[in-house]
Amino acid sequence: MLTIDRSKASSALDYSNLNTSIQETFTAIDRFEWQAVDEILQMREQQLYLQAGYKNFEEYCQRELCAWGGYRRINQLLGAKKVIDAVGELGGHIKNERQARPLLRLVKEPEKLKQAVAIALKENPSPGESDFAAAAQKVVPQLPRKKHIVQEPMVPKIQEPVVPKSAKVTVSQQSHPRYGDEGTIEADAPNHWQQIVTFADGERLLINNADLDAASVPFSRGRNYRPEYTEAIAAIEERHRQELERLEQELRIGLLSEATANAETQVQEQIQSLQHLYKQQREQNVQLQQRLDEMESLRQLEAENQQLRQRIQDLENAVQQHPVQQWGNTMTQQATKVLNKQVKLALEKTIDLRSLAVEPPKENAQECLRLMGMALKNLASAMNNTQALEAAALILGSEPTASAIAYRAEQLEMLPQAVSDIKAVLAKPGCTWQDYWDVAQEYEVIKQDYWAELTSEEIELIKSLEIASHPPIIGKGSIIAHADPYRTLYVERGEVVEDLGEEVVVAWDCWKEQSKKTDRYFRDELRFWQPE
Repeated sequence: MLTIDRSKASSALDYSNLNTSIQETFTAIDRFEWQAVDEILQMREQQLYLQAGYKNFEEYCQRELCAWGGYRRINQLLGAKKVIDAVGELGGHIKNERQARPLLRLVKEPEKLKQAVAIALKENPSPGESDFAAAAQKVVPQLPRKKHIVQEPMVPKIQEPVVPKSAKVTVSQQSHPRYGDEGTIEADAPNHWQQIVTFADGERLLINNADLDAASVPFSRGRNYRPEYTEAIAAIEERHRQELERLEQELRIGLLSEATANAETQVQEQIQSLQHLYKQQREQNVQLQQRLDEMESLRQLEAENQQLRQRIQDLENAVQQHPVQQWGNTMTQQATKVLNKQVKLALEKTIDLRSLAVEPPKENAQECLRLMGMALKNLASAMNNTQALEAAALILGSEPTASAIAYRAEQLEMLPQAVSDIKAVLAKPGCTWQDYWDVAQEYEVIKQDYWAELTSEEIELIKSLEIASHPPIIGKGSIIAHADPYRTLYVERGEVVEDLGEEVVVAWDCWKEQSKKTDRYFRDELRFWQPE
């Protein structure tokens, strides 16, 4: 609750801040009131009040919502909801139920309702209840209602006039959510000032006589009290009004506190989202820095490679220009020159070893690649050259690490023995899939390698052995017959024309001249066709 020290009020607060706070409080109250209307509609339409033992919606409102006006206030809110729905896009300018109340009588004429809202907006960009009432009066003028003067009888009333059953009445009170609807009185009145009205949609409401219009129905239009009760009723109404004002003030404070808490929660969620986004951005920056470092290392390797080439060229030039140096004789000089050329050629080949990995040597390709990869691996270890290590990994088809290259080299050492064992078992007469698998499973890790060493005939033999080891499955295109020897279709020929999963569709040759040519069967009802 907002408390103000009167001695410091002039210095602590100013008009604009306090006025803004008041407006925001009322706006929050109106917003949560509309939210309550949506929840009330769910309660009424889904009849959730039955779970608590209430017989109807009216009883629920009177018992649970009596502190907020009970059933009458709920009807007013529902009527305002009808106005908002009927006016369409202009409904956003109606802030609360009080502004919608004078428009309720136009809800059955949407075009006139929209016209009234447009007039109110034209005259005042932020219209209030009086603006909407004046606009509705301009669109559909309404004569003032005649006041019903109830005179006290000179003698005590012995009996109220009997209300005839099945009497047609119309709701004439504009503020009532059923304004303009026609209903029927099918039950006796519970008291002298109200009637039980049943509408066409089956809803039964308890409505005041003053809110009904039925010239043919003789019922009292007002509530009669004795003079001695008037002051007591006025005192009760005053206390009720004060209690409502107190509850409304507490509701405003509670709604304001809830709105502040929701705002703080939203701000906290936004802060967490920004922190998460900052963390992702930082991780991306780290990844980009790593990529830049890798590119820089590649550039340095390229520079070292150029330096090595230049060094070799300088050595050759030095040998040619200075024949008498620390070399012992001409033969040693020539041998050194040849060696330098060979080293240069070998280094140039290591610069582009990808071509060997794409197209290996024709004779004993895997062994050549293995030996070359191991040589490059040893060279990389001796010279600490990452480029040579990557070249060895490309040739051997492994990760560019010393352990991965060594493991791959061990696999390739098994290749000659694997090819020899598999060729031997395939050459045996009567070889089966199991015979082949007993040998091949020992070399499963290098399957792609030894398959590359086998001939096309040997590969086809392996595939045929695998197919023969698995029984065929009836599928689309299979030639079949019925599996039941007591069926006439047991000796007939058919073809599976469609596969439906658990079932198949069969077209029988003997049905070609008949109107029914196909039928559905489970696979276990069929067998493969075996001609006589």
